[in-house]
Amino acid sequence: MSKYDEVQAELKANPRTWLITGVAGFIGSNLLEKLLLLDQSVIGLDNFSTGHQHNLDEVQTLVSQAQWGRFRFFEGDTRNLDHCRQAIAGVDYVLHQAALGSVPRSLEDPLRSHASNVDGFINMLVAARDAKVKRFVYASSSSVYGDHPALPKVETNIGKPLSPYAATKLVNEIYADVFHRCYQLPVIGLRYFNVFGPRQDPEGAYAAVIPKWFSAAVHNKPIQINGDGETSRDFCFIENVIQANLLAATAANTEAMNRVYNVAFGERTTLNQLCAKIRALVARRQPGAAISEPVFCPERPGDVRHSHADISSARGLLGYAPGYSIDDGLNVACGWYLQQRKLA
Repeated sequence: MSKYDEVQAELKANPRTWLITGVAGFIGSNLLEKLLLLDQSVIGLDNFSTGHQHNLDEVQTLVSQAQWGRFRFFEGDTRNLDHCRQAIAGVDYVLHQAALGSVPRSLEDPLRSHASNVDGFINMLVAARDAKVKRFVYASSSSVYGDHPALPKVETNIGKPLSPYAATKLVNEIYADVFHRCYQLPVIGLRYFNVFGPRQDPEGAYAAVIPKWFSAAVHNKPIQINGDGETSRDFCFIENVIQANLLAATAANTEAMNRVYNVAFGERTTLNQLCAKIRALVARRQPGAAISEPVFCPERPGDVRHSHADISSARGLLGYAPGYSIDDGLNVACGWYLQQRKLA
């Protein structure tokens, strides 16, 4: 039995109370689904700035009525300390996912990114400290590696941030460390690497590459590749991220505390390779359908050229063992996006 299997069995036998910030978003709603299926009590906080009610509605269809009854939603904003305090009352574990993502968004509006990602973060830290939660797990980002050229990325070696978004995530890590040292708040950070999967929104100017490309392929629109397509990423399926969050929240090893861990699969895929995989999957699921050829566009400012994670720390200290490769994850995601097209 894997460490993750052990954790799920223990949680099922001994339910806890959790707070998920950003619960109506892509990652937050997937965490909600998993915790409810494990019969946990969950409080969700969201202001719907980037999350959607339909994500919560979909989760409701995937769990039992009794499990859904263990969920309480609080519409509020992490930038409001009172909202944070109200949501966190009586909570054992915090999974802090609320943030304004996207490098381009942060370049266009750094003040809004700072307010959500830094002011909202420290509010949650203060609320968690005062509520004496058992664990505060927060979402960081691979963007903190910035201009550091080495591959694979190791947690102890970071460069200078290349965007306001990256700067906000680095500040999060600094504040979490300070709150651990000054107030003994039990914190663990997770540096996500290009997370993808069901419920990731393909719409909008700041949509991530995989949902945008699936949407383009199923609607016979050209896939737009920034740069020459040889930029590479360590794409991580959402189920691996859920595993990392639950392992981090319940880790008993004191050596695992007050650290930041890479959360990825540990392999590198170029954008050209990704495009080919998505086009092949859609073609196989929709025989005879026309799929447009990719179109190459200018590179985006603030993007790193290559990203590849060393996940040995998470493996060794948390028991993290990602179960979904990029091909496994793309296959699941493809089915979800095609189903959404049928429902549209």
